[in-house]
Amino acid sequence: MSSSAVKSWRTAFLTLRDENSASPPRATVVRLLDKLILSQSHSLVAAAPQLSPHELTSDFMLLLELVRDHLSYYQQGIEDATHNFVKLSALIHGISHSSSLEMNSTMWALVFDSFKRIVQVFLGNVETEMAIVRNAALIKPTKDCLESLRSLFILYKTSASLSENGQLLNFVLEVVEYFQGDSKHSTYFNDNYSVSRGACEVLTVTFAMVGEVYSRVGASLPVEIWKSTVVVLRKVMDSLASKSLLMEDNTVAKFYVELLQCLHLVLAEPRGYLAEHVAGFVASLRIFFRCGLVNKPPVMNQQTNHMKGVGSTSQNMPFEVSNQPKSRPSSPYRPPHLRKKVAGNQQSRHEESLASSRHEFISSDSDCSDNDGSVIDNSKAYLAKARLAAIICVQDLSRADPKLFTAQWTMLLPSNDVLQHRKYDTTLMSCFLSDPSLKVRIAAASTIMAMLDGPASVSLQVAELKEHSRHGSFTTLSSSLGHILMQLHSGTLYVIKHETSDRLLALSFKILMLLIASTPYSRMPPELLSRVISSLQSTVEEGFPYHNDRNSLLAAAIICLTRALSVSPSMHVNNMLLGEISAGCFEGQSSGVLCTLFRYSEQLSTPSISLEALQALKSLSHNYPNVMTLCCEQISSIIYGVLGSFPDESSRLWRGNVEQTAAPLKERVITASVKVLDESLRAISGFKGTEDLSTDKSLDSPFMSDYVKTKAISSAPSYSLEIPVSTIDDSKTYVLASERWLEATIKHMPLVINHSSAMVRAASVTCFAGMTSPVFISLPEDKQEYIIVSSINAALNDEVPSVRSAACRAIGVIGCFPQIYHRADVLEKFILAAERNTRHSLVSVRITASWALANICDSLSHCLDALYAGRGSIGSTKYSESTSLLVDSMLRLARDNDKVKANAVRGLGNLARSIQFTKHLPVDGDPLDSMHSKIKYHGTQGFKDHIKERSQSVRSSSGSFDWLDQMVQAFLSCVTTGNVKVQWNVCHALSNLFLNKSLKLQDMDWSSSVFSILLLLLRDSSNFKIRIQAVSALAVPETINDYGKSYYDVVKSVQHVLENFKSDQISEPSNFKYRIALEKQLTSTMLHLLGLSSKCDQQAMQDLLVKKTSFLEIWIEDLCSSVGDTSNSVDEAKNASVDQKKDVIRGTIQSLIKVYESSNHHLIAHRFEKLATRLV
Repeated sequence: MSSSAVKSWRTAFLTLRDENSASPPRATVVRLLDKLILSQSHSLVAAAPQLSPHELTSDFMLLLELVRDHLSYYQQGIEDATHNFVKLSALIHGISHSSSLEMNSTMWALVFDSFKRIVQVFLGNVETEMAIVRNAALIKPTKDCLESLRSLFILYKTSASLSENGQLLNFVLEVVEYFQGDSKHSTYFNDNYSVSRGACEVLTVTFAMVGEVYSRVGASLPVEIWKSTVVVLRKVMDSLASKSLLMEDNTVAKFYVELLQCLHLVLAEPRGYLAEHVAGFVASLRIFFRCGLVNKPPVMNQQTNHMKGVGSTSQNMPFEVSNQPKSRPSSPYRPPHLRKKVAGNQQSRHEESLASSRHEFISSDSDCSDNDGSVIDNSKAYLAKARLAAIICVQDLSRADPKLFTAQWTMLLPSNDVLQHRKYDTTLMSCFLSDPSLKVRIAAASTIMAMLDGPASVSLQVAELKEHSRHGSFTTLSSSLGHILMQLHSGTLYVIKHETSDRLLALSFKILMLLIASTPYSRMPPELLSRVISSLQSTVEEGFPYHNDRNSLLAAAIICLTRALSVSPSMHVNNMLLGEISAGCFEGQSSGVLCTLFRYSEQLSTPSISLEALQALKSLSHNYPNVMTLCCEQISSIIYGVLGSFPDESSRLWRGNVEQTAAPLKERVITASVKVLDESLRAISGFKGTEDLSTDKSLDSPFMSDYVKTKAISSAPSYSLEIPVSTIDDSKTYVLASERWLEATIKHMPLVINHSSAMVRAASVTCFAGMTSPVFISLPEDKQEYIIVSSINAALNDEVPSVRSAACRAIGVIGCFPQIYHRADVLEKFILAAERNTRHSLVSVRITASWALANICDSLSHCLDALYAGRGSIGSTKYSESTSLLVDSMLRLARDNDKVKANAVRGLGNLARSIQFTKHLPVDGDPLDSMHSKIKYHGTQGFKDHIKERSQSVRSSSGSFDWLDQMVQAFLSCVTTGNVKVQWNVCHALSNLFLNKSLKLQDMDWSSSVFSILLLLLRDSSNFKIRIQAVSALAVPETINDYGKSYYDVVKSVQHVLENFKSDQISEPSNFKYRIALEKQLTSTMLHLLGLSSKCDQQAMQDLLVKKTSFLEIWIEDLCSSVGDTSNSVDEAKNASVDQKKDVIRGTIQSLIKVYESSNHHLIAHRFEKLATRLV
């Protein structure tokens, strides 16, 4: 049979070649094709696999050449083109799919040109544009041609050029547009069943080809082709969206899958803007969420269709939810190959009525899964793939422009009754909750994660859900987002409570973490956060006993709980935690957040769980210090138990034994426990940051005193909640804190301060940075010395940078305690330890060391003030040498990294406030060599020699003035080279410099430059905090002589800024919260400057005040009105503040009156006298 078929093939094509060589008429060639080739197409197809690729390719090319060259003859209607081309397309289809052809560029050019012409014949050989609807017989050959073209291009694709890919893409898009028609009468929604299904089959092949091109060279295609592809896909999707219900059979389902997978490949790597298409795509993709599910009644579990604690309840949950293992059907097990037979027997019944689909789930894309337990037909599997592909396309759109995509949230996410099943209102959340396909649910979860991640978290900060937030039929965007966030919470927590799939549970926890991070809980119902925490606590309490990956899920749940406890503190959560304590959670009660975390913290058999529980306790301690103060004994016991369970081993054994992989986890557990101890000690000590020794002169102004500056100290516990004043007085609190610290230095610190793990050592030394001065002084002297010695030794002798940095942090805190900076010997050693670390190679160490030195500069400044005032009890030689070293170090650090530079400038400013630049420090103390230090450690003698050597150059009378010039030059240099933080610190340092009583600013050559720098920052800086500090520094000089020749420039510039302040545009949103403070500081500074104006005899100054009379009159009148009347007020503090403001305004008015009278502007002076009467 095969040999005869081959013989027939060769006979036919040899005859055709011979006849064609004589160049016969076209009619003859057409008849030869029909007689020799088309009439025996079946036998030729059977012979093709038996031929060699070279012979087959040669004959195939001849056939295509003849078809191409004589195509116009067919189009003239002389022969029955439809009949012959149908047979020709079937022949080509059979050959291309059953044989191996040799493809090259010449062959492909012939193939593409011939097939393109043949398809155009099928689609355009009749008069009407939609003629294929009348002649359904053309659909099958059209499909065969496209499949053949696809098959041959697969052979050629590795050699295809970019232009050839583009030509193929343009052609298939033309085919799509033909079948698309005018969108309202698309062939794939035709009333004729065969036409509709046939068109879907053709387009299935077409979109498969588009997808293959984009998967290969999509990133290299011209942008115009990408745009045209998007437009064509948009038209098709709009046509599908125009139908109320999608057709759901096997053929159409395959079409949906190829269409959506093609759309995914086009959207995954966008080549241009999608803004105009996003809304349309979302609307059409949303229809596919219910594809294959509309006619199926939901399966529900009446016993578990509720959710405790959060959100609304559901009466019709469309999937089984249970925390117990699913029971198997009672029917016997049937292998997959037998299930297929059953599926075949039931197929006919399925086609009779699609609405009577069985209640069956799919858990994978396979037709019959061996672990499924039910029979799944092909259409169900493909419809599940369509839902999956649609959701992935939504994810692509979300990633393409996350900020723009936020506007589509209301289309994709529910705003109410998330747990209530709705057949025709499907959202991503309902897919996540109830889709019978596990892969679809996973894709929905991943898409929700993509939507919550990135810029969307910023957009969600406007969300709000309060009572009466809806006004009539209008709902604001903030309210809509608030409702969506509420439903996301409800649905996600529901899945966490009832889901049995480990993978979905893991994704649910990731969604919840993003949700917690994105939700502005202060703008949501106050009980929401506490409900989230309670739900997570009960989940952790249950512990996932029926899951294989129990520990990972438990760790994820505790991480979510940590995130929830890390959110800005909530009064509801605070009251909930206090309620647990008052209910006796430490006296046998087993439930509650605190008890759960305490119990899992002690579960050291699974260190990963213990670690996460300790992290949660740390967050709880930080945000709810009043709660942890009541649990300090339990915390101490738990930490001591953890440290005792993991005794320190030698460095070699710790890192080199067989349990090397477990050692880092143990280290992390120990480190976490020490950090919990640290947070609890800070909470009970009332730590609020470094001791603030300096006074802010700007607060002396009554216009700034009522503006409370809030500084967020990340290392300090949160005290943002307005908790009622405790009945325990401060002295008793300090006693309790002292007891806890004493216990820590006796029981805990000795176990970790010299630990072999650097992480543990760094955490233990960091604890010292959380002390407060009252607690420190309440400790016994030996424990004070223990803390000091431990900090210094770690800073000088530890080889690990992180430990040195932590020690410098502790030194910077403790060095601000009055008990320390009055002890010159300890202060010297602190200076040595910090100064040595400012020379470290790592910038992270230098930053902390320079911060510590800047704090010590502040402490030393107070010592110098006391010394010059005659209150110092220790000789000045020690302070002189320390000052010398600090100035030298700060000047050197002012040329370092910006963060180091900021600390250096701050330190120089602290010293500049108190150094007497006009006289020597009195040398009346004991020489340095006669000191007797109580603290013994390696390197003391070296420190003495170092100080002596470095201070020799500044013992002369001109030394202090050398410092002054170098300081000012450093300030001016840092303004031009430093970042925002450096510039702010320069302004603050100049304020301190102006406070130095030993300086006569008007005699300093650099004074005009300094004032010019401050005015430049005030006028041109885009950062309001810098402008506030600059204008504050301009108000520090007390007399007009201090301003010197710069007084006129200062007044003119400040007045100009104040006059134009309200019309200035705010360039950065972060400046809004500082706008009021800047306006108040400008007002205060301007009043101070004008109050000195009567003592200025410059004509330019008088002319300026006359020129600005109208502005000054209106401005002062507004100030008088803003002060208000306090005659009926009983608030003494407020009355005193108002009286102070009136005195300042009155003094300014009197000064202006004197200026106007001296310049003979009596009418103006009279108007200001009337203003003054308003303050009486």
